[in-house]
Amino acid sequence: MLRTIEATAITDAVKKLCVQVSYDLPKDVEKALNQALATEESSFGQYSLEQIINNCHLARQNEQAMCQDTGIAVIYLYLGQDVHIVGGALAEAVHEGVREGYEAGYLRKSVVIDPVFSRENTGDNTPAVIHTEIVPGDTLRIAMMPKGAGSENMGALKMLKPTAGVEGVKEFIIDTVRKAGGNPCPPIIVGVGVGGTMEKATMLAKEALQRPTGQSNPNHFYAQLEKELLHDINKLGIGPQGLGGRVTALAVHIEHYPTHIATLPVAVNLNCHAARHGEIIL
Repeated sequence: MLRTIEATAITDAVKKLCVQVSYDLPKDVEKALNQALATEESSFGQYSLEQIINNCHLARQNEQAMCQDTGIAVIYLYLGQDVHIVGGALAEAVHEGVREGYEAGYLRKSVVIDPVFSRENTGDNTPAVIHTEIVPGDTLRIAMMPKGAGSENMGALKMLKPTAGVEGVKEFIIDTVRKAGGNPCPPIIVGVGVGGTMEKATMLAKEALQRPTGQSNPNHFYAQLEKELLHDINKLGIGPQGLGGRVTALAVHIEHYPTHIATLPVAVNLNCHAARHGEIIL
């Protein structure tokens, strides 16, 4: 039996998420920041982390955005196959939620109409970037991740040859973080996608950022690779806010997918310390 969900309920949920995630940093990220402060040895790094954590508390207390770059709205829709949307189109319901949420939360509108020829602001932070997956069940899970340009600009993709192996994968990931330096506002969370095709790898890298901070990949080999990469990245000396120190990254999350015999796609997507995300299930 189909379950009915009103388009207006989707709009309301997206609106709520847009406002809430802008000021309410997930507890797993806040915990990781506090752990970073306990291990950071650099005085500049300690000061930076103290300010970041204090900003996190103030944002939540005052319900005001923790960062001036409130991002482009990236929305993941996990739509149960037994759900029927009524009263409007699914995508438009999401866009309307973003439109209303960015207005209600006094959030900066950062989306331009055209990337090359007409960089005029749309004025309401739409359109959102929407990813939809049909899943079993009769619920709609809406996950929201606003992505600021400082961290998004530092992402990278490389189509490695299979002969590059695990060492080639590690070298590319570490080199991407090294080149990013302080630009993505570290300490960062490093999302990695391995396998599939060019576009699948980049999607996996961003999806990896939704995982609770520090939660290991269930596959032993990838969990070990995450651990090794985090250790090596934190030896780079970039440190909090790029001012030097032990903690450049809070976590490395890897997602993987089967791929063609002749290729090895690897994508890296970075989140700044304000790793904002949240979800609502209808």
